[in-house]
Amino acid sequence: MANAVALYTLLLAAVVLTCHCDDESKLQVVYMGDRPQDDASTHHSMLQSVLGSASSAKDSLVHSYGKSFNGFAAKLSEEEAAAIAEMEGVISVFPNRKLNLHTTRSWDFMGFSRGVLEQGQEGNIIVGLIDTGAWPEHPSFNDTGYGPPPPKWKGTCQTKNFTCNNKLIGARYYNSDDDYDDGDIPSPRDTIGHGTHTASTAAGNELAGTSFLGLAEGVARGGVPNARIAVYKVCWAGGFCGDADILKAFDDAIADGVDVLSVSLGYTGISDYFEDSIAIGSFHAMRNGILTSC
Repeated sequence: MANAVALYTLLLAAVVLTCHCDDESKLQVVYMGDRPQDDASTHHSMLQSVLGSASSAKDSLVHSYGKSFNGFAAKLSEEEAAAIAEMEGVISVFPNRKLNLHTTRSWDFMGFSRGVLEQGQEGNIIVGLIDTGAWPEHPSFNDTGYGPPPPKWKGTCQTKNFTCNNKLIGARYYNSDDDYDDGDIPSPRDTIGHGTHTASTAAGNELAGTSFLGLAEGVARGGVPNARIAVYKVCWAGGFCGDADILKAFDDAIADGVDVLSVSLGYTGISDYFEDSIAIGSFHAMRNGILTSC
């Protein structure tokens, strides 16, 4: 009889533990609109009021957005996320979904001829790429003949396994899940090739004698080949990119001083505007005079 009671107790405990698994913390994005005028961050106190302690709030907070718009990303249960959603000033709360890489067409196909802008004008344009980073040694990013970046540039180069120059002037990387597959490099360096492709398509140098295994030889170039490039790596092996990291990249890029943002990724379905990281980021980029090409 004692053995039966013990077995029943163990089974009951297992059921209870199983039930709690559905309420595990997951990364959630909390969007709060424009950046507050007084720059006073309430993100930690909001989390503390829901989670019950300062240490829990600190452990939960993953990203805090406050340079260009207001919000944060935190690890929350469904119940905690619902409580945050009811707070004053919160526009939306949505899970950190995974987006997929997309690509683009060639400038010649579009009829976008070379020499639209003079070299000096192009050199003052900074194109930001939210993608898989870049391979800095690629000849499309050679800085021969380039002067220093424009004074408006306020960004940085995270130099872990990466080197910037006067063409590729900025590089950051984001991985809020801290989850790396084989072949991933925790740096702005591109291990997939997609970001190098899109960055060179947008603003890569003119490279003569380019071909595909000897076929269709010609000049490869970006749309604005003399412009500067800044890369923001949010996508990793498997081609998946998280909402929380995408919003952090938008927040940084706007503050860094880019003129154009190129974002070759997106959802497979349809999202509400207030739960769409690209829509939110693009809106605040537009508010700061920055065109987002998606």
